[in-house]
Amino acid sequence: MNRIIRTTRTGRTTRPVRTVACALAVTGLVFGLGACSTESVDDAVGKVVDETVDETYEVTYEVTGESVDEIMFHGGGGDAMEPELETVTSPTLPWKKTVTLRGIMPPAVTPMAVDAGGAEITCSITYKGKVIKEAKGEGMLTAGGCVAVSPIVG
Repeated sequence: MNRIIRTTRTGRTTRPVRTVACALAVTGLVFGLGACSTESVDDAVGKVVDETVDETYEVTYEVTGESVDEIMFHGGGGDAMEPELETVTSPTLPWKKTVTLRGIMPPAVTPMAVDAGGAEITCSITYKGKVIKEAKGEGMLTAGGCVAVSPIVG
């Protein structure tokens, strides 16, 4: 097996710095996450991500069509790993709402229609005047809704 050995100007052999740095970083991460015994790793990672990426952004949700029984959407509450859902029951269509989200929290809106034979329903998410996600379907087919990646991430 070929092995690359680095030497200094004086001819002495040195250990690759990257290998040592990576080993220290991994060790620190393992011990750091292990120390979070009172909270889950997912919660700890979510809090770190929220603190690190605390930039806010606005999106506008829109739902059009007929016979929508309720609309669920991320309104900005909760954290990146577990956003809180807000719900509007018996909405008047067309429905439109602008919300402020933060960090990596994904914008999401889900119209729900019980009538499977209902009219076509459309949902969309707009960021800075540009539609970043749109979905169309009939009745229960719209239950998937619109979910986009946070625009500050991508």
